[in-house]
Amino acid sequence: MMKMLRMAMMFAVMGFSAVNTHAADQQVLDTIKKSGVLRIGTTGDYKPFTYKGPDGEFTGADIAVVKELAAHIGVKPVFVTTTWKTMLDDLRANRFDIAVGGITINPERAKVGDFSVSTGSDGKRPIARCNDSEKYTTLEAINQPSVRLIVNPGGTNEKFAHENLGKASLEIFPDNRKIFDQIAADKADVMVTDGVEVDLQSKLHPGVLCPAKVSSPFTHFEKAYLMPKNAAFKEYVDAFVADELRNGDMQKQLDAAMQ
Repeated sequence: MMKMLRMAMMFAVMGFSAVNTHAADQQVLDTIKKSGVLRIGTTGDYKPFTYKGPDGEFTGADIAVVKELAAHIGVKPVFVTTTWKTMLDDLRANRFDIAVGGITINPERAKVGDFSVSTGSDGKRPIARCNDSEKYTTLEAINQPSVRLIVNPGGTNEKFAHENLGKASLEIFPDNRKIFDQIAADKADVMVTDGVEVDLQSKLHPGVLCPAKVSSPFTHFEKAYLMPKNAAFKEYVDAFVADELRNGDMQKQLDAAMQ
């Protein structure tokens, strides 16, 4: 009898904890609705996903989609500028409700926040001046002391360079919006970055910058939106992203941003 009573009490406590956990999870989305705004962290330096223009306005594929997410929730989007180096600290400090802008899923970020379902896949590839497009086609070719490798700080590009290209002459250039001009101006030789960025920057610098002719990307990874750990909000965002993928709107926004 006592054993059955203890078991009943244990299940009651578990049930109460589950209710409390669900209520706390739901509270995040309720707080966003009550505030009337969705705070969106983004770097504003990574076309085609996020770009902050001279007028201070954000554009890009992920910017367009997250505005639709805000409308779906019934609130206004408010953009909070973050950086690749400070993104996780800003997430911990509750500076935004969701981060977007071509964010790669990786274990370090997953320890701090929840990722949405994948918004797309990609891989690291090199971009160089067109005359050198057949020169930097392997990691071995890039990983030489004579090669001027350039990357932006704090993100997966810098991490990849340190882990795989330690012999190259590495420059950490602070502004990802201007970094490709450094290669065009012969102040750097090559950058290894996400393939979608390689393709777009080649379009934006026609006849000057080209994708290096690699046989395949050096890596493979998924991109997603990053949020504080909260099951109910993740479930809401996952359902929204899945619908955007299914109806083709996310691809449409990316195609438009690639022009």
